[in-house]
Amino acid sequence: MVIGSRGSDLAMWQSRQLEQKLKDLGLITEIKVIKTKGDKVQNLGFDKMEGKGFFTKEIEESLLSRSCDIAVHSLKDVGTDQPDGLVLCGLSEREDPRDILIIHPDAVDKDMTLQLKNNAVVGTSSIRRKVQIKALLDHVTLQDLRGNVPTRINKLREGQYDAIILAYAGVKRLSLDLSDLTVIPMHPHEFVPAPGQGVVTYQCRESDIELRRIMKKIYAGDLHFQTNIERGVMQKIGGGCHLPLGVYCEKDALGNFHVHACYKIDDETELKRTFVSQSTSVGLIDRVAHDLLT
Repeated sequence: MVIGSRGSDLAMWQSRQLEQKLKDLGLITEIKVIKTKGDKVQNLGFDKMEGKGFFTKEIEESLLSRSCDIAVHSLKDVGTDQPDGLVLCGLSEREDPRDILIIHPDAVDKDMTLQLKNNAVVGTSSIRRKVQIKALLDHVTLQDLRGNVPTRINKLREGQYDAIILAYAGVKRLSLDLSDLTVIPMHPHEFVPAPGQGVVTYQCRESDIELRRIMKKIYAGDLHFQTNIERGVMQKIGGGCHLPLGVYCEKDALGNFHVHACYKIDDETELKRTFVSQSTSVGLIDRVAHDLLT
């Protein structure tokens, strides 16, 4: 069985986790590295790149051409509309969904909000992170930041930025040592993650019923209730994965859903926030989307 994956350290970590689970079931596997548009174009932020599926399209094409059998993606990179003939066939457990602000030692000011000095240069290519950090710290200067997770951190260490924003999940999965830097975890209720952040998803051909059965054995659970709500709001808003949109859904022990979300409609409007709790998921997506759009 051929696993299609991007070649970054994090993507390979995610693919090897799946590979081991498949091997435990007696399957023979190999990982095929596939370069995507997001990997090839390193000089532009995501908000400046045209099209969708920056990190998924080429891998999906490989699935459809039968060059690979199953694909591994970060769920936050996957659009809500699947290409004809493909389906999502599983989810990992959710790693820490928070974003983190990582600050260079020379830019730390413990008297300032988030311990970041005034007029700092902050690196991120995510429009969602840009609008939220600007709402918290309007004095910062934003610059695009590209590359895999270790490369981004090294750019910070080299002094190209005063601080950068990353997903905590990638740092934890790679067990990266950040002891020489100041790390500020951002509470997901206040600095809202991307829909599906911290979750790995798996994609296969719709016709591959046996593989879909295998994936159900490997990945059971009810996380999909939360991620479907997060991604449902994204679909209602429209525009794909690279929107100035954060949605984070929690499900408590009693089965109640709690959704924190934020969205910036355009450059002229303020960042809109909402929090909605319900005992059922029925109508929840519509309520959250309505709050963000009105």
